[in-house]
Amino acid sequence: MTATDRAVRVALPTPVRSVLVVALLYAFLAGVSMLEKGINTLGSDVQADLFDSVSNPVAGVFVGLLGTVLVQSSSVSTATIVGLVGSGVLGVDDAIPMVMGANIGTTVTNTLASLGTVRQRPEFERAFAAATVHDFFNVISVSLLLPLELVTGFLSESAEWLSERLVGSSDTTYKSPIKQWVKNPVEWARDLYDALGASGNGLGILLIVTGLAAIFVSLAFITKNMRTLVADRIERSLNAVLGRGGGVVAMVVGLVVTVAVQSSSITTSVLVPLAGAGVVTLANVYPVTLGANVGTTITALLASLAADRPEALTVALVHTLFNLTGILLLYPSPKLRNIPIRLAEGLSTVAARRPQWVAGYILGLFIVVPLAGIALLR
Repeated sequence: MTATDRAVRVALPTPVRSVLVVALLYAFLAGVSMLEKGINTLGSDVQADLFDSVSNPVAGVFVGLLGTVLVQSSSVSTATIVGLVGSGVLGVDDAIPMVMGANIGTTVTNTLASLGTVRQRPEFERAFAAATVHDFFNVISVSLLLPLELVTGFLSESAEWLSERLVGSSDTTYKSPIKQWVKNPVEWARDLYDALGASGNGLGILLIVTGLAAIFVSLAFITKNMRTLVADRIERSLNAVLGRGGGVVAMVVGLVVTVAVQSSSITTSVLVPLAGAGVVTLANVYPVTLGANVGTTITALLASLAADRPEALTVALVHTLFNLTGILLLYPSPKLRNIPIRLAEGLSTVAARRPQWVAGYILGLFIVVPLAGIALLR
């Protein structure tokens, strides 16, 4: 923690910081609502051009992956996807691959965190393995579940069944109480841009940009403040659980910590230097990352509260069900469970011997491949 961070922590007592988190959460929900309003303000031709490339499910995965890498937060990208579905211009079927891609994109933060030890070969090998086990698990989950979803629709149908019982079917209009609660900032922004002479597509773009900025900034500060509020508890919980081994308890801790700090990247990135130092093993880091995968879906669920359409909740539930299903498919069987671990260990051995290849891995998986995929499949 820097001197500035310590000063801020002293200047803001816990009750004040807690109130600030609530205010930031309100700003986040208002941002989702503003994004939805802005999309609806655009003409139908503009809407079609914006989302034409995601009609191909593989391209949708690449869009979600690249978008998450660019904003360095799956929470921001999935909240944006939920807002787009809530606006009615992005269908559930098109959104599902994007959500899966976001799950892969969020792992880049861990990989970048491991580079801090690149000059110390043993430490880097352990840290890089702890980072990339998350990559491999998510890539394998998408590779298995995307084709299964395209053939059977089991994720979307299960999520739709749940959302119908919670808020009604897609044929009904869901009057979200949260939507009513956050409508004033949206109207204030629209009136302001009207007064400045904006109209039509220009007004829509301004509302979209403002909504995205509100989502990004509010989530960033929620994460920072929640990390400060629970930092000590996070460290104690992780140390206590990992000291006794991993398993389901470690998953629960990863889930709870991620929900608390609103960032799976923080939860998993904390583990990378610990693994590099040899304090925890890769086998113990692994289940915490799986719990963090589930915990990060809370952001999309919160975002769906600011939407009128039940489909927004359906997509948010798909995100949760996708991560839970991935765990149920891969973790119970020791043979399947160890596949991401062995792949991560193999890659980390190569990376430690040839550190220059790490840049190629990061650029290839997170930038070049998605860009090429989007260009070819558009």
